[in-house]
Amino acid sequence: MASKRRSFLRNITLGSGALVTGFSSFAKVIADETERLSLKNSKTQPGVFNMCGYAAPKMDKVRIGIIGLGMRGPGAVERMSFIEGVEIKALCDQYPDRVAAAQKILEKMGLPKAAEYSGSKEAWKELCNRQDIDLVYITTPWSWHTPMAVYAMEHGKHAASEVPAAKTIEECWQLVETSEKTKKHFMMLENCCYDFFELLTLNMTRNGLFGELIHAECAYIHDLRDLNFSKTGYAEMWRLKENASRNGNLYPTHGLGPVSQCLNINRGDQMDYLVSTSSNDFMMGAIAKEKAETDNFYNEFKDKHYRGNMNTSVIKTKKGKTIMVQHDVTSPRPYSRIHLISGTKGMANKWPAPQKISFGDEWISEAEYKILEEKYTLPIVKHIGAIAKNVGGHGGMDFIMDWRLIDCLRNGLPLDENVYDAALWSSIAPLSEKSVGNRSLTIDIPDFTKGAWEINSPIDLTLDGGGNTEIRNVPEKLKVN
Repeated sequence: MASKRRSFLRNITLGSGALVTGFSSFAKVIADETERLSLKNSKTQPGVFNMCGYAAPKMDKVRIGIIGLGMRGPGAVERMSFIEGVEIKALCDQYPDRVAAAQKILEKMGLPKAAEYSGSKEAWKELCNRQDIDLVYITTPWSWHTPMAVYAMEHGKHAASEVPAAKTIEECWQLVETSEKTKKHFMMLENCCYDFFELLTLNMTRNGLFGELIHAECAYIHDLRDLNFSKTGYAEMWRLKENASRNGNLYPTHGLGPVSQCLNINRGDQMDYLVSTSSNDFMMGAIAKEKAETDNFYNEFKDKHYRGNMNTSVIKTKKGKTIMVQHDVTSPRPYSRIHLISGTKGMANKWPAPQKISFGDEWISEAEYKILEEKYTLPIVKHIGAIAKNVGGHGGMDFIMDWRLIDCLRNGLPLDENVYDAALWSSIAPLSEKSVGNRSLTIDIPDFTKGAWEINSPIDLTLDGGGNTEIRNVPEKLKVN
């Protein structure tokens, strides 16, 4: 079997290694010239526009307003400061000291001071009302993502938000319908789609190295006990409150996004239904009670019914593929998103480290892996990956994501992650809650594309028509030799 595997490996390294999409490259659809087909399924509206493959008019400068400057916002300010064509016009947070700290980042980069909005939970609307902003970038607690994004699109801005994009199915539809109506992009900032192994396996999948994909596994397993219970962690303890009021997979998109792209979900296949089950809570309630014994601050949390420590959901697609999605942020386990894809000819698996690939009954060697990596690394990684690792943001994937978003907007290219991806991947949270609450009942998954998944083209990361956005103001210590 090993000799067959090595023979197969030699054969697959003879091809070009180019990204194969299975379709021609994205057509650049102009809103005024093309109307969406009237398609089947729920929420069908004749003449609604298809945002998959849509290219908004190009813009030389992308003027940004950033809302939310707690944990994720400052990193976004710094990363965007390196990207040519970006002007950070406004900063917003309900806490003035956070806005002031973000201003220091711009000052350090030698960039103009941004307008400031703070002091209330509604200050963000003033930012969205500005006429000199093209993109509203949202890094707030989850419950604000949809209201802010919808308001921004309704006021003529493209919008991007941290994950998840929505908390309810109704919010998912609000995002879809607003994006279609306004012809404004909405992107959920799923950075894990831009991690290096995920992009490598996406290209290998498109080139047929794993055959036809059959099954995928993904997760968000991350011990956040200390952070969730920290008084100085999430503002107003918002994330702990999420875990105390809901029971399901509350954070599915980090693992689900990359494997969905490998499976061409929304672009050739579609999620059909899911089942979900949660363990009991064996950790959070006990921690809350223990802390309340010595600190009255935690009395509010000691009698809550916390979600189960481990949630496992299984999704079936229209074409018969399966996806397992897990969520556990309260058990003492090493970090993992799993990222396992399994096909008729081979498989890949990222965690536990090191990442591995197999075409038979054993993993390929490190030397063989390096050959595949060199051959199938995508153009976007070759172009921007090295500097991304130096600039940072979860090992560089955050910077690749931000750079790609800006490059697409500046060149009038379709986005890799559109509103349908945001809605679908986010919908797994409320759907899993519904299944868990009904003894793991099978739950149908809405088709937010309204049938267009059958004609939509897979994402294209060839950099055709783009790739010309430069990097600026990079400190000498971050420059690539």
